[in-house]
Amino acid sequence: MRLYRLTTATLFRRKSWVICAFAVGVLPFLLQYISSGTENPALLKPAIAQATWAMALLSAVFWGFFTAAKQGESNARSGLGEYFLTTGVSAGRQLFEMWLSVFTYLAPLPFVAAAICILGASPALPDERAMWLATNVQYAILFLLVMAPLVALAAAVASRFGSITGFLASSALAIYGLYGVGYLKLLANLESSALLKWLWASSPHYHFADPTERLRYKLGAIAWDKFPLLIAYFGGILLVHAVISRLVFRVRATA
Repeated sequence: MRLYRLTTATLFRRKSWVICAFAVGVLPFLLQYISSGTENPALLKPAIAQATWAMALLSAVFWGFFTAAKQGESNARSGLGEYFLTTGVSAGRQLFEMWLSVFTYLAPLPFVAAAICILGASPALPDERAMWLATNVQYAILFLLVMAPLVALAAAVASRFGSITGFLASSALAIYGLYGVGYLKLLANLESSALLKWLWASSPHYHFADPTERLRYKLGAIAWDKFPLLIAYFGGILLVHAVISRLVFRVRATA
């Protein structure tokens, strides 16, 4: 795990992860002063919950994907990947250790967001509070399943095509899965196009892992008998992206 330790130490010394900690742990409480939450106390807790998860998502996309992409490009272009290859660390192992290093900093984000929502924004009624807790725990798990393969994809694409391409590839896929598929469904229904409907059905539906609607309108947790289906769905996407990432990843830059 030498590459993992090296990458983790490098990221720690850069201290850019502090921005993520501030964005998720502090910024949601500051944003309430520039929103309508101070005018309508009933909106305060939902606003904090929505802002907290939004900051966790933005941190994962902008910091997580960009950092993974930079590490993937640096590993290939600096000669570090080729060095580790000569010492017996395979390309797949290098990708895994870089992914694990970046994910070490990303993994706490959804649990910090869930803790803030549970401790600082829970409803007053006991039944609603229990459902609120379950909802946040569920979405913390889904957050990890969604972000994990995209981090690996960013590093893999960047190792071959550069950090900007790697970052944009994962970011575009995440934004499309969160928001774009909804517009695609509307377009498919309006046009009655079988091709668009097929494209919608085959798209990654990351919006299933976005807790905004359920927290804002107190819709409750996902039924526990259906939750394993979501786990299996995102787990399947994870496996597909893991295979693609390994095929794309390279440990040395082109001549």
